[in-house]
Amino acid sequence: MITVENLSKHFGPKVAVDNISFEVKKGEVLGFLGPNGAGKSTTMRMVTGYLPPTEGKISVGGADVVDSPIAAKAKIGYLPENAPLYTELTVQGFLNFIGELRGLSGAELDKAVNRSMDLCHLQGVRHQSVDTLSKGFRHRTCFAQALIHDPEVLIMDEPTDGLDPNQKHEVRGLIRRMGEEKAIIFSTHILEEVEAACSRAIIISGGSVVANGTPDQLKSKAKGSGSIRFQLAGIPATTAKSDLEALNSIGSLSVDREEENTLRGVAFPNSGQSARASEEIFNYVSSKNGLLQELAVVEGRLDDVFREITSSDTEASSSAA
Repeated sequence: MITVENLSKHFGPKVAVDNISFEVKKGEVLGFLGPNGAGKSTTMRMVTGYLPPTEGKISVGGADVVDSPIAAKAKIGYLPENAPLYTELTVQGFLNFIGELRGLSGAELDKAVNRSMDLCHLQGVRHQSVDTLSKGFRHRTCFAQALIHDPEVLIMDEPTDGLDPNQKHEVRGLIRRMGEEKAIIFSTHILEEVEAACSRAIIISGGSVVANGTPDQLKSKAKGSGSIRFQLAGIPATTAKSDLEALNSIGSLSVDREEENTLRGVAFPNSGQSARASEEIFNYVSSKNGLLQELAVVEGRLDDVFREITSSDTEASSSAA
């Protein structure tokens, strides 16, 4: 549904987006991650046709965003960051206006407005003017306008910004459900949202894509991911250390407690052998009639991966500032 090829954007001498490529298929929810100034919003504005690219090609549902902008934009629902509203209108009036801009009228318009209100839980404030709404309800109203024409593609910049925890939970669930039938891109600084709602994530840093994969694939890139934390007793520590280091599945061992009959530390398996290493440690301790007090595979954390991958970009931004 979305194809981005060799996309770049220059603002004078500054390269905001540098030759990035990616695709989003129907049924995918893509999380777009990166530090401030990495190029996330600029990329999303180009995909929606709001900004022209300096180089590269973007197509949405087979329509080129530059050559066929009306056909491409008809397929897109867009929730920009700090989305503007006509504050003098009521919620229903605003959604009616947006629906008319999208070519809806009559019973079809009424149905679309009611549907988007139901999805975003706005029925209780439908007759209130926008300027009387809380920040959370204003954001819901902006979300509703992106859904009014039931688009095939949804592009959202910080879709849960300003919402309370319950509202965030609702929006994440809505994104997951809509992602079964649509192609969705949303940017976020909240990494737990990626695990809660995304089937895939891209990390952009310094205007370039530096990681692309499922949340589990990205977490596996974290330093120490797949290592095995263990503690055993009842076996001479020196013997146990030597025997564990000799196991075929273990590349190295880090010991943080070594007493007469107790050994605690972290085993670093050879590539792809975490499960086998866990089994070999268990079998070894059993064969020595020892006591296995801890055995756990360390799972990587998405925030650790994010910091490791983007730290140089963050440091460069700080230095420039």
